[in-house]
Amino acid sequence: MEFYPKDTVILHQNGAPSDSLRIIKKGGVKVWMLTENGNEVVIDYRSEGDMFGFLSMIGRDRVRSNITAVDDTICYLLGKDMLLKLLDSHLSFTEFFLKSHITRYIDRTYREMRTKSVFYSSSDHLLFTTPVGDIVTKDVVTVRDDATIREAAAEMSKHRISSLIITDSADLPLGVLTDCDLREKVVARGRSVNDPVKDIMSLPLVRVDAKDYCFEAMLKMIKHNVHHILVIREGKLKGVLTNHDLMLLQGASPLSFARDMESQETLDGVVSVSMKIDRLIGSLLKEGARASSITRIISEFNDRLARKVLEFGERKFGKPPTTYCWLALGSEGRREQACKENQDNALVYADPASDDHQEAVRTYFAGFTRYVREGLKRCGFPLSSNDDAADGPASCRSIETWKKDLAAGMLSSSQETVRRILLFVDLRCLAGDHRLAEELRSHLWKTKDAHKAFMTQVAAVTTADRSPLGFFKTFIVEKDGAHKSELDLTFSGIGPLVDVVRLMALESRVPVASTLERIEALQGKHPTIDALGDELSQAFEFLTQLRIHHQVDEMERGALTDNYIDPGKLSNLEKRTLKESFKIISKVQDALAARYRLVASNV
Repeated sequence: MEFYPKDTVILHQNGAPSDSLRIIKKGGVKVWMLTENGNEVVIDYRSEGDMFGFLSMIGRDRVRSNITAVDDTICYLLGKDMLLKLLDSHLSFTEFFLKSHITRYIDRTYREMRTKSVFYSSSDHLLFTTPVGDIVTKDVVTVRDDATIREAAAEMSKHRISSLIITDSADLPLGVLTDCDLREKVVARGRSVNDPVKDIMSLPLVRVDAKDYCFEAMLKMIKHNVHHILVIREGKLKGVLTNHDLMLLQGASPLSFARDMESQETLDGVVSVSMKIDRLIGSLLKEGARASSITRIISEFNDRLARKVLEFGERKFGKPPTTYCWLALGSEGRREQACKENQDNALVYADPASDDHQEAVRTYFAGFTRYVREGLKRCGFPLSSNDDAADGPASCRSIETWKKDLAAGMLSSSQETVRRILLFVDLRCLAGDHRLAEELRSHLWKTKDAHKAFMTQVAAVTTADRSPLGFFKTFIVEKDGAHKSELDLTFSGIGPLVDVVRLMALESRVPVASTLERIEALQGKHPTIDALGDELSQAFEFLTQLRIHHQVDEMERGALTDNYIDPGKLSNLEKRTLKESFKIISKVQDALAARYRLVASNV
């Protein structure tokens, strides 16, 4: 046996061949490589019972990777002569060794790494690794806002461009003029070409920083439904990025999905496009997109889908008798959905002016919300099992009724009621009068401050669902049933992590909804985030990525998607990272439980 203190490099990449097969008795090691450009790539983590050094020892070849002790580690050393003797004389040892070592580590891990390194150099991945400033048009053509349409069109023709920037007397950008503006606002309407160009320029200007990745620019184009975006560097206009530039970089653009969705005029058409969105998730994974990038893109598409269904609803039932706001709650409100999940929606409408008006309002929204819910169901969003869908009796109310009910709910000791209120902490106006959403959000925060005991109830709910790790840090899985030997990744990991971050956001009055944005906004405001914020962000990315990979695999097999994974099918690296993610969540839960002096049953 040999002992290696933590951080000892046991074997060096490109170093002398290993003198023994090492079997880990206690502790663990990290297998990693340095790429040609000096980046560290982690291949695997190995723990008690795992082995390393076989290929190098047998082949007397240089070591292919670095092996570093991640804890104080003790290894058994098995020399080459003894290993060959065992392989020759014990068939059971040979079968086990070849199956567990060669197949598991060499055939799979190194092949995956080679595939990944080739793929990561592909053009598709450039969308997520190329700064906008690297591809933006360098020369920006501008005209003053007092120039005529004729003069502006002449400049576009002269420079053979599809857009130009309109500036004021201080050369600050005011708007953008495109080919589309000339067609739709001048030619189609017979406008005089001697009118000032400022009368037809497009507003508002959408901007992106030159240091941002092209993915960010694409996301803004989708969100604002534009095909040109200003690029700013150090506060100054650097250029204009177009959809064409992104298509040249990527080969194809998700912007086409947005255009396809906007062009649909029937619910059947929207349902057809919604199926394509599911396939886009797999494509984004293959392009190397991070989980948070995937959920943001898919959320934009899902928002457009829901707005289309709402548009069809208004077309069917006529103009609403009062203003309303369709609210996205929970993961939908946080923009953290990838594959379609339950409808966590609510509808809030302005208070009716009279009893007769109130009856008309109720009748209208009863049919309207039922239509929208069924439309979303057809698009793949299942109905909520706990009546969170917008046409449930508890989900379509006037603004004053919502205020009273949320205030009353804060006095409840029911965990179910508290969890429902927490859905509204994540609320987002998806369509309609955003002022109703802001009024409801403001009331929620103000009422929360007035009900001090409510935060203790939130802490109790937040620390109730514990990570599925046993006393010896083994995974606690389902013992029987359809999900035997599996664990619910959302219930056991993502949900508790979202909950602890939301509680800290409530404590520090941070109004943003996304979990990662909350962590970023809490830096310097909350001691727990200052100490563990980076680890929480990494855990959230990993858990979400793991869930998306699992769900995409299910979709490709034609199965219904769920959140259950079998930890026994994960690689050593994935299992170790999953355990570390669970441990960091438990650590934060313990800190919150101690702060609120919760009884042991809650923790």
